[in-house]
Amino acid sequence: MLNIGFAMCGSFCTFKKATDLLDRLKEKYSIVPVMSEAAYGTDTRFGKAEEHISRIEEITGKSIIHTITDAEPIGPKKLLDALIICPCTGNTLGKLANGITDTPVTLAAKAHLRNGRPLLISVSTNDALAASAKNIGALMNYRNIFFVPMRQDDFINKPNSIVADFDMTEAALEAALDGRQLQPVLIK
Repeated sequence: MLNIGFAMCGSFCTFKKATDLLDRLKEKYSIVPVMSEAAYGTDTRFGKAEEHISRIEEITGKSIIHTITDAEPIGPKKLLDALIICPCTGNTLGKLANGITDTPVTLAAKAHLRNGRPLLISVSTNDALAASAKNIGALMNYRNIFFVPMRQDDFINKPNSIVADFDMTEAALEAALDGRQLQPVLIK
């Protein structure tokens, strides 16, 4: 069974979809959960942090990696066959594109990429077609970085917002494990 990292950032409105996806993935993969500090410690209108933590740990059967110290061994110990960042916020996209590794998620990604293994990004940000567009474009050119196909989620009220199609994550992961980007990346 492959070891898949599942890293969550603070796009709280997608947590329900992300944890439902996590529940499906656990049937086929051994999941190592990772959360950013914001995702791990923030109560929002979409739920209390402790509720999210409990659900994720129940699904995976593992404690969540939520500190930089705990994320660092991912690379040297070659813990993962692939890493999914789902949801991946605009903030994390910017940090990844610019080599900033100051969160458990960004350090997990850096540590994992050093092994030449796939990183799959599931975008969820209101500024994907604005300030984050250049970061998405830069990351699309990096070796071993792949994207879950994505679309505008509300082009009338939020014309710059993009969210990945969570239902396409497994197919995108299989493609990434084969070293290819699932196409098309931008979907209707």
